[in-house]
Amino acid sequence: MRRTFTWLPWVLLIIVIIGFIAWQQYQKPKAPVAPDGVKMPAEKVEPLIDTSRTGGVVSYSAAVKVAAPAVVNIFTTQKVKQLDHPLMNDPAFREFFGNQLPEQLNPEQNENSLGSGVIVRPDGYILTNNHVISQADQIIVALQDGRRAAAKIIGTDPDTDLAVIKIELDKLPVLPFKLSGNEVGDVVLAIGNPFGVGQTVTQGIISATGRSDLGINTYEDFIQTDAAINPGNSGGALIDVAGNLIGVNTAIFSQSGGSLGIGFAIPAKICQQVLNSILKDGRVVRGWLGISLMPIQQENIIEPKQAGVVVADVLKNGPAAQAGLLKGDKITQVNEEKITSAAHLINYVALQAPNSTVKIQVERAGKPLTLDVVVGERKVQNSDSQYIPLPQR
Repeated sequence: MRRTFTWLPWVLLIIVIIGFIAWQQYQKPKAPVAPDGVKMPAEKVEPLIDTSRTGGVVSYSAAVKVAAPAVVNIFTTQKVKQLDHPLMNDPAFREFFGNQLPEQLNPEQNENSLGSGVIVRPDGYILTNNHVISQADQIIVALQDGRRAAAKIIGTDPDTDLAVIKIELDKLPVLPFKLSGNEVGDVVLAIGNPFGVGQTVTQGIISATGRSDLGINTYEDFIQTDAAINPGNSGGALIDVAGNLIGVNTAIFSQSGGSLGIGFAIPAKICQQVLNSILKDGRVVRGWLGISLMPIQQENIIEPKQAGVVVADVLKNGPAAQAGLLKGDKITQVNEEKITSAAHLINYVALQAPNSTVKIQVERAGKPLTLDVVVGERKVQNSDSQYIPLPQR
């Protein structure tokens, strides 16, 4: 009797374990079975994206540590004469002083503005926006490590709103250009000095690429981002998650002056072209045809958009006029490049060397025609804009 009670607990334990295993098997979902009783294979679900590509990134601090030291704050001063004292317009008052006004009634004040810049060469060359430094009498650059230096203007390019300045300091951090491979949906970081509060990093994605016809600059091929960009970010860096420079922040679309998630950056490819041209020639040399353009008008908006652009006007004695291009001609192709928009044509011709010859294919009165045009050199022009080029504080 005593032996029975010795092994009975073990028997009960084994029974409980077997019952638990059987219950677990009963709870598992069964594979679908065909009507004829044949067992069907379980459905295999493939992931929509390769999650190993992101590596499970939860922090961008490594990219910021690489890039932030190369992003600088720019302080500019501009001498402003105050001529709004009411006595200055009084003829008797001016006659009393012999039209030589007292200095205290005609003071000079320094007006500070704040912007950003990116160190792109170890010998001190910095890219920023032209509108940040265009009216400056003095430019001071402040680095993240606390150093400050006066900067001189090397060259400007109002047509892209870029400028190159230089400081004389050693052991400078540099941001490398990333010229291609940037896609919509990629995570980006904007680094700058918004509202003068100090260096700030914001995060977003690339919302679009190749934005043009916005009326911001003469030459437009912008990266659009929803990373928060505000006044003071002008000239700052737009980087990828590896810390590479993919663009220079230049404008926002806003009705209030603050960020609405629509910001624009000049791509690194254009930045590098402007930098190299300024360092080589002291200015940016671009090709020019001497025409104004308009898009093709389509009555049926359902049909696909037609390629090409229509010549709205031809400058007298300009390169296009000398080659026989006429108002109303439809330009469809230049050399081997099929033209899709006015911005496309302007950007393509700008890359052609002055005095080189291009073949322009046009449609005139429904008939094809090819013209040889000797490219001229474009003069610097400014354009008005309804967009905000990140005004300074």
